[in-house]
Amino acid sequence: MTGNAYFSTNLLLAYAAYFVGTASPGPSNLAIMSIAASHGRKAALMFALGVISGSMFWATVATLGVSAALIAYSQFIIAVKIFGGLYLLWLAFKSGRNALATAAESVLKVERTPTLTGVYARGVMLHLTNPKAILVWVSIVALSSNSTGSAHSAVIAGCAAIGCLVFGGYAVLFSTDSARRLYVRTRRALEGCLAVV
Repeated sequence: MTGNAYFSTNLLLAYAAYFVGTASPGPSNLAIMSIAASHGRKAALMFALGVISGSMFWATVATLGVSAALIAYSQFIIAVKIFGGLYLLWLAFKSGRNALATAAESVLKVERTPTLTGVYARGVMLHLTNPKAILVWVSIVALSSNSTGSAHSAVIAGCAAIGCLVFGGYAVLFSTDSARRLYVRTRRALEGCLAVV
């Protein structure tokens, strides 16, 4: 594969779609911001790595054509939507509860630092249970496909790099001292937004 294979028009469209999807506000980004501000950079980077891992799982499934087959079996998609919806509702409940907590209660929760493995697993689960991820990856693969199908490794590699930059960037940015101070002042609003999203 030549260097130009990473920059064909179809791939650039796929990269742009993935960048917009990852950089736009959503549950993953808000969770990364919240974890970075409340538990620090290392925990946020592990959560981001979990999100990226989940995304690359769906990327691999989509490029192998398995996702198209899964979409054809509507019972599977319905099960993913139900499980994903329940998981997202649980996350919304936790965020809503945190938004309603007093500052003292919040400090007590922050003192209990989660394990890096646990934070990583939460990131993976958040992305694997998001039913939109399957559909987004089917779209990205369709955008990037050429007649030979050789673009699949390029789209996965390029999107993995974009995911690392975007999600890792959020983790680093929101774990700075100034961002953490801002989080303390706006914690309730941010957790409320996370509960709604």
